[in-house]
Amino acid sequence: MKKSFLILSFALLSLASCSSDDEASVEIPSVGAVLQPSVGGPNQPNQVYLDLSSEESKSVNRTAWDFGFSTGADFRVVINGSLKMAVKKLETTDMSLVQTSDANVAVGGGTTLSSNGFVDNPTGVLAGAGAGIGTAIAEISANDADNKVYLVNLGFGIGTTKPAVGSAAVDGDARGWKKVRILRNGTGYKIQYADLAATTFTEKTITKDADFNFTFFSLTTATTVAVEPQKTKWDLNFTTFTNYLNMGTGDVTYGYADFITTNSKGGTLAYQVLVTEAVTYANFTKASVVEANFTVSATDQRVIGANWRIGGGPTTLPSVRTDRFYVVKDASGNYYKVKFLAMTNQAGERGHAAFEYAILL
Repeated sequence: MKKSFLILSFALLSLASCSSDDEASVEIPSVGAVLQPSVGGPNQPNQVYLDLSSEESKSVNRTAWDFGFSTGADFRVVINGSLKMAVKKLETTDMSLVQTSDANVAVGGGTTLSSNGFVDNPTGVLAGAGAGIGTAIAEISANDADNKVYLVNLGFGIGTTKPAVGSAAVDGDARGWKKVRILRNGTGYKIQYADLAATTFTEKTITKDADFNFTFFSLTTATTVAVEPQKTKWDLNFTTFTNYLNMGTGDVTYGYADFITTNSKGGTLAYQVLVTEAVTYANFTKASVVEANFTVSATDQRVIGANWRIGGGPTTLPSVRTDRFYVVKDASGNYYKVKFLAMTNQAGERGHAAFEYAILL
């Protein structure tokens, strides 16, 4: 494991394309590293994967992929929640049938109940029978007759509107609709897809690579695409995100900006620590770690989520919560403490997060 990350390392993760005027205003710590993932400003065009042990990051445009095919022993497929994609299982296996769009198959507040099962469960757990539990697309059966056609709302492209200071504008133009059917193909998959009015379809094969959590596929390029790093080579993902939110009448699907997931499938664990007079980021050591507190994160990738920041409102700007920090344990058993420093740049624009972290020895 590299030890160089104990020295400040803006160069690797602040992404050199940002000028000093665009960077978040942060205080440089005496020990540890300050990292500024290249989310891309208030339209938040990028998903950024960070590996704490190597200080490496990977930035991927959110529209680069549509489906992620699990590489484990199961046959599960996820949809791109960063674009507010949604799917509905149809009662047919016939891809030649003309289909029509359904405005109810969408992500948004109020009426889009999580129990509809139109989106993947935000915990990241793949197993489940649908209806908001597990993946929105049912596990791909070895029996082709069980694999139905899905109506697919492709969500939204990247926003281009410059929002008011402190706001995010992540949604661009609607990306349209497709019909999709997924089958097994030996140890891999086949995906069939077409426009809703088409009577023929395109078919592609997808192979598994056990070094990664998923093999990703783009309908736009009709190819598999590189998205996540290898499963043991990233810990945190900065992204927009489709979550569940209780608005008083049960959980609905809701799109979040400035969201952070942990790589629970790759073995990364995390928990939150609230600051007290006795427990601070500065005095927190490896001896302070409580192993039992990692339990939730083994089956929920949202431990950090949106809990690290305050989103702001009509009369308040968004800000970082200063009363907490996080403990992260990577797949190699290394422990880190992580404290968020900023979510905006000096001009107040969102999408310019910064955080400090240090290894616990």
